[in-house]
Amino acid sequence: MIQSTLSEPVPARPVRIDAHHHLWNYSSTEYDWISDEMQVLRHDFLPDDLESVLEAAHLDGSIVVQARQTLAETKWLLSLANSNAKIFGVVGWAPIADSSFPELLEKLRQQSKLVGLRHVVQAEPAGFLEGAAFNQGISRLQSTGLVYDLLIYEHQMSAALSFVDRHPKQSFVLDHCAKPHIASQELEPWRMHLHELARRPNVTCKLSGLVTEANWESWTLETLTPYLDAVLEAFGAERLMAGSDWPVCLLATTCERWWRTLSDYCAQLSRSEQAQIMGLTAERIYQLKLTKGLD
Repeated sequence: MIQSTLSEPVPARPVRIDAHHHLWNYSSTEYDWISDEMQVLRHDFLPDDLESVLEAAHLDGSIVVQARQTLAETKWLLSLANSNAKIFGVVGWAPIADSSFPELLEKLRQQSKLVGLRHVVQAEPAGFLEGAAFNQGISRLQSTGLVYDLLIYEHQMSAALSFVDRHPKQSFVLDHCAKPHIASQELEPWRMHLHELARRPNVTCKLSGLVTEANWESWTLETLTPYLDAVLEAFGAERLMAGSDWPVCLLATTCERWWRTLSDYCAQLSRSEQAQIMGLTAERIYQLKLTKGLD
């Protein structure tokens, strides 16, 4: 087990942050990826719903992440965040490879709750991460302090490694642990690539999205443990952050059960390590401006 090297004192009641969730006004056209077997996702998920979920899971707040690749959604999420104290930050979408991006980035960075950007790379063809225009856009993020959330499948990890190496000073967050093949109980080559990515100090990882890669009906902490162990061994607690992927997680679990499962897994760790995973890493990496005294 990884031993914590953190020396900073842990607050009496550390902040608990869901580092990954979504909000949407559902329409079959805009969310055509929600298939017939995902009926539970075919309705609106809005801030009132989120607040109930956060309360049930004993969370202080969250990071909302884009689900559609439109500027309209990014602006909508920012408007929700600006009027809701429980939404600590937004990882939005912007046309990173477009010639308009530099000017647009200057406007977006004025939004204090914008903490990062993301593109749905998992849906892109091979070679996407090598694109010159996309890489040029990523290079512009470094001076802004914005994080780039990396959404990929396991088979894209080698390409992601080369991509990260092109931007050694950019902060990256790996979403959903790169979606290992949990349902088929495959650990390699995912684990090998994960350790290689973790060698890059500018990469952090979200403990999220794992239950939907497992068997939706029969997953347990025991079935997830080899994957959780691999991530912990690779990144250490100081570069891990917990996220529910709500409401997508509803395909396999509730937000409350996921956080309870992570708490059970992390019970073996020191108090400092648990605090990092459950909120302090997200606060640090996303540079959240939180009001002190959340308790």
